[in-house]
Amino acid sequence: MTYLALIRHGETEWNAQRRLQGSSDIPLNDTGRAQAHRAADALADRTWDLLVSSPLSRATETADIIGARLGIERSAAYHDLAERHLGEAEGITDYEAYDRWPHGRYPDIEPKPAVAQRGLRAVDDLARRHPGSAIIAVTHGGVIRAVLDSVHSARSPRIRNAGISTMSHDGQRWTVHTINGVELLPRHAKS
Repeated sequence: MTYLALIRHGETEWNAQRRLQGSSDIPLNDTGRAQAHRAADALADRTWDLLVSSPLSRATETADIIGARLGIERSAAYHDLAERHLGEAEGITDYEAYDRWPHGRYPDIEPKPAVAQRGLRAVDDLARRHPGSAIIAVTHGGVIRAVLDSVHSARSPRIRNAGISTMSHDGQRWTVHTINGVELLPRHAKS
């Protein structure tokens, strides 16, 4: 059984200002660093074999903070774990984006199915390459929701900054155990 903890990066100034950051490389703020430390504390009761992240600095710094606490180095940055590209909406507030594009169809936005496909490709690759391992992957809310929604039978809530969602892979399929640290009732995963 491969165990995976998907962790959203800590807060950035753009998160605090409700700006859409997407694939823009915005660093953590002090709140985000504190959130990363709290996430590390929540993960400390288990031995972890592998730590990876998105290549965006807010994810790599979150992963490095977690790794320092857990005594494990980040071994790779997976491009497939980078946040969804939001096109022309990046950098503006969610209110401004809604005013300009009320249906959420931002010019040049990366399609949700493409985000799900690459996110699943990344986690499937991790499970295939590291069977039986306990893996931490620090990524982004959009990627985590896309992955969870692809393998779980219910739509996922908003993923909190430094929220921890867990899944396991039995060699055939993923099972979601927690979202944002909240344990789920047993359900059948999608095939």
